Amino acid sequence: MATSIITREGHEALKSELDHLWRVYRPEITQKVTWAASLGDRSENADYQYNKKLLREIDRRIRYLRKRLEDIQVVDYAPEQEGKVFFGAWVEIENDQGDTKKFRIVGYDEIYGRLDYISIDAPMARALLKKEEGDEVVVQTPQGEALWYINSISYPSTLAVRTSQPSGS
Repeated sequence: MATSIITREGHEALKSELDHLWRVYRPEITQKVTWAASLGDRSENADYQYNKKLLREIDRRIRYLRKRLEDIQVVDYAPEQEGKVFFGAWVEIENDQGDTKKFRIVGYDEIYGRLDYISIDAPMARALLKKEEGDEVVVQTPQGEALWYINSISYPSTLAVRTSQPSGS
């Protein structure tokens, strides 16, 4: 079972998706189903069958999102996290071959469609938790142990603060 935590941005994205599905997409597809049903024989009506199936998928996603939004807890950045890897961190790591990876540790619901996000439940994220820049981390992979070094750790709120400060002081 996935850990039931999410970043503030992830929570807002799920709420936005739910709102869009409920207020925009579902009514649009319901209209198409009504229109297709008015054409007569539903058993051979591809528009009706396709949109009815789509409506069931939308309803399933709406039910999932409503339940999930009740069950998950938003975890915000706290200044005490600075300098260590915790939930919500952007982490850059490197191995002995010089391969680097940069990703953000987020909740299970946030990783889809994002190649630069990993779940807090992933072995890599679990191995990195509470580590600091410069630490080496051993990660258990299907191919065996992998050794990585932490190059940098940052958090979205600290990135905004750093970029908004005047330079050259």
